[in-house]
Amino acid sequence: MRFRHVVLEGPIGVGKTTLARALAEHWGARLVLEHAADNPYLERFYQHMGGQGAGRGNPLALPTQLSFLFDRVEQLKELAQPGMFERGVVSDFLFAKDRIFALLTLGDEDLALYQQIYKRHSAQATAPDLVIWLQAEPDVLMARIKKRGLAAERGLSEEYLRALADGYHRYFANHRASPVLAVNTDAFHPAENRDDFQRLLERIERFRGPFEFYDPPDRPGRAASGLAGKAGKGSSSGLIIS
Repeated sequence: MRFRHVVLEGPIGVGKTTLARALAEHWGARLVLEHAADNPYLERFYQHMGGQGAGRGNPLALPTQLSFLFDRVEQLKELAQPGMFERGVVSDFLFAKDRIFALLTLGDEDLALYQQIYKRHSAQATAPDLVIWLQAEPDVLMARIKKRGLAAERGLSEEYLRALADGYHRYFANHRASPVLAVNTDAFHPAENRDDFQRLLERIERFRGPFEFYDPPDRPGRAASGLAGKAGKGSSSGLIIS
């Protein structure tokens, strides 16, 4: 494993957790996943959105974000244990991701309170050695979310996913703490396709940083899926083109 601590990041539905599992298994690394299913407010937060976009002012937004934040604080303690990184760590979240969501969903007063709590704990977060930022167009994300069919995600809208992708774009435009490999996954499926997975591994080995964008060329026949060729069209989702 070339990098001691690798983080997968990106919007809902982009495939972070599935790919994190595959990479951890391949490298024999420790896997650290966020506990989204354990958040007692998340499903009701999505239900309250009712497909109406980001929905600042959602009454469930603050408890949802604080629940995630405090859970991540506990996971930071886990990562701080001696010997945690001896065989490498792969995780599917940055500590900072919670703030990306908070900026999108919280009203001004709730955000001010959240920022105070976040600032108190963020200094404990260690920067990973590599962040793999998975990107996809909002319609692609929506299709993947519908395919996996989680009841808690039925309230998500394409508008919300577009706003979330834009939030990631703004964050990584100013991110300097870790090297970043951005990957367009519109028609690239490294967690599901063996050839794509191998291509990603090779790209990671060639990474020199501090920021690189990987827009994989199409495999033969992949255009038939209707997803090929989306990258580079300058959509509002924030795909970075090198």
